[in-house]
Order: sequence, then structure tokens, then C-alpha cells
Amino acid sequence: MFKLTLRGGFTWGLSLKHARSFSTPAGRLAGKVALITGAASGIGKTTAKEFIKHGAKVVIADIQQEIGQQTATELGPNATFTTCDVTQEPHLSNAVDFAVSQHGRLDIMYNNAGISGSAAFSNIADLDLAEFDRVMIVNARGVIAGIKHAARVMVPRRSGCILCTASVCGMAGGLAKHPYTVSKFTIIGIVKSASSELCKHGIRINCISPFAIPTTPLVLDTMTELFPAATADGVAKIIHSAGELEGAVCEEKDIARAALYLASDDAKYISGHNLVVDGGFTSSKRFGFSDIDQ
Repeated sequence: MFKLTLRGGFTWGLSLKHARSFSTPAGRLAGKVALITGAASGIGKTTAKEFIKHGAKVVIADIQQEIGQQTATELGPNATFTTCDVTQEPHLSNAVDFAVSQHGRLDIMYNNAGISGSAAFSNIADLDLAEFDRVMIVNARGVIAGIKHAARVMVPRRSGCILCTASVCGMAGGLAKHPYTVSKFTIIGIVKSASSELCKHGIRINCISPFAIPTTPLVLDTMTELFPAATADGVAKIIHSAGELEGAVCEEKDIARAALYLASDDAKYISGHNLVVDGGFTSSKRFGFSDIDQ
């Protein structure tokens, strides 16, 4: 027990238990149930770990069965795994039902699964529409199907939080291939559209647009195809050199903490928002001194 004597002789006592609750943000998701797609690795896994750290029970939903099971085991008793291919609507429906059957509710749905598609850049005139369809069905249709089935169980309870992973590539053209860029622009639009309806049921929906993170499988696979001779360290240097914020780089934990904020009651009045985590990359286009006639 800590005791604090205030002016006038008044003594205020604080137990160690309560002192810890004031000194740490742990428990921001206490009692919450979250379902995260694409959570076997990368941003999804890091977010699952962060959610569990803050008191949530998390369902890992991923197409990678072996890695997904390993992740659930690694994260402990508050993590469970279910196989989920987001291109198959019944898989998403089943994943939502699994979360509810295991925990009696679903408070947070994080539509995080996504693919980059072929690493090869192509002119719009040479665009492979089959490849375009493949990327869109995962990145856009998979997200809207996840929102649909989360809403199915959240609307009757008139509460819930839905998150989606977008990208800085969905905010400016020319940063990535056409299919990936279009899919990420679409996610931001989906969130705006869904927010206009879901807010009437007390459900919040937001997205997060990260800068490229060289440790995620999606970015590593893409950059390895583009730069076959580059090592993992080389890929990281290429990506970090494109950043704007001096002295900092974008990491998986930055996106996980952004997701934690949006999923928690700290963001109780935020909906329809795209939280950009890019160190100012999309906020400015600067000329270097070499570009200016002197």
C-alpha cells in the first residue's frame, strides 16, 4: 500500500494492484474478442500479440495452416487458430462463427489479409486482367466479405469495431503496381461507404495505411522479385531510404499499436477514418537541392 499525505493532513492510500493499473496501459482490450485475418505472420501476427498483451482473446485466421497453428501456440492460451481463405466467403463466415462459438461474442474484426500480386510492373496497356482480378478478390472482395460477416454478428449487439489494412499505395499513384494500388484505394473507399451505414448501429470502422515495412512477408517477397541479388538488409536499406521521418523507420509494431488505438475505447468516436502511418511520406513532395537551378 502506497500512502500519500496531501496538504491539510489528508492521507490517500493506493494499493500496488491499483498503482499498476495507473502506470501501464495494459488491459485496454480486456474482455474483448478479436478476429484477425492474415495473422499467421507479419503485421497480423504482431497485432495479435499486441491485442493479447492488452487483454483480448484473439482468433488467428489464415490460409497458412501450419504457420497459423504455430503462431497460435506461440501466442499462448488466449490465441486460437482457424483456417481461412479470404477469397472464399464461407471461410470468412465460418471464421466469424468460430470466434462467437469459442468466446460468445466478436468485438473486433481486423481485415488484414492481402497480397501484392506479381512483382512485375506493367504499363496499363499491357495490364494482365487475370492478375488484376486475383489481387482484387483477395485485397478488396476479401475485405468487404469480412466486413459483411462481422456486421452480421455486431449489428444485433449494436457494438463492435472493424479494422482494415490499406496502404500508402492507396493514397497516391505510382508507388506500386496497378492492381495493388487500385485494391488499396478501394479499401479506403469501402471503409468510407460502410461507415455511413454502420455508425447507425454503434459500430466503428476504420483503416490503417502503413508505409512499406521490409520485415513483412508481403514486402520481402515483392522486393526479392524486383531485386534478386538484394539481401534482407539490402531490402531494408532500400525501403528505409525512401522514408521522410529522420531518425525513425516504420515497423510492424507501429501498425499493431495503431490498430490497438483504433480498437480500444481511446478511439470511441473515430469512424470512417484512414489512419496513415508513414512518417509524413504522403504529406509532402520535396525538391532536393540538385533539382533546383541556383
